[in-house]
Amino acid sequence: MRGQERDQGQEPRRGRPRSEAAERAILQAVVRLLEEGEPLAGLSIERIARTAGVGKATIYRRWSDKEELFVDVLRAIEPPEPALSGTSGLADILVGLESLRRRGLAQRSSALLYNVFAQMKSHPKLWDAYHDTVIAPRRAAMTAAVRRAVAAGELRDDIDVELIDELIVGPMLVRTIHRKDAPLDDDLAERILRALLEGLRPRDGDGAGSGAGSGESGGTSVGDTAGDTGS
Repeated sequence: MRGQERDQGQEPRRGRPRSEAAERAILQAVVRLLEEGEPLAGLSIERIARTAGVGKATIYRRWSDKEELFVDVLRAIEPPEPALSGTSGLADILVGLESLRRRGLAQRSSALLYNVFAQMKSHPKLWDAYHDTVIAPRRAAMTAAVRRAVAAGELRDDIDVELIDELIVGPMLVRTIHRKDAPLDDDLAERILRALLEGLRPRDGDGAGSGAGSGESGGTSVGDTAGDTGS
């Protein structure tokens, strides 16, 4: 994205120097047009440039196409990405889950975010760009946190890391995406992680019945495993 100039950490050698004010004006122009009811499909670079008070070349110096620009607009209006320690396991997983909850709340409370995401589903190129530059890195960060938790003995090492990640993230995605009326309480991330660590089978003395729920098969319960790791 906006690509090589930022990656190289230097200004372009040709043309006028980058202007943060112009960049903000462009992002704000897109938001303003969307808030006024302009659909994504109707936004042209010409219209955006005119609204921002800049030339088209100013936009193309920063974004190669509308998809790149729209992804950055979404980043600007979504809650900011959380800072992960990069060293802890379960703590970073909890931070990632909480970030998902906050984004769910933001989409519920922001008509703009809700409408943009609804429109994105009918624009495969835009959705692919958003997935590749935003969703995929978020998932990679969460998977890396799971690997750290496994390496630290906080999670089982006999289950595929991708599956563990999906088991952790899945409940939050159901609440935020598929169940729009479901509560997103402040402690939801903690409750999800605690339930997974403790397991779903009844504890001893809780009236466990026969069969799989009572562990008659002789297998080790998820709760026992979590307890063995000190979780």
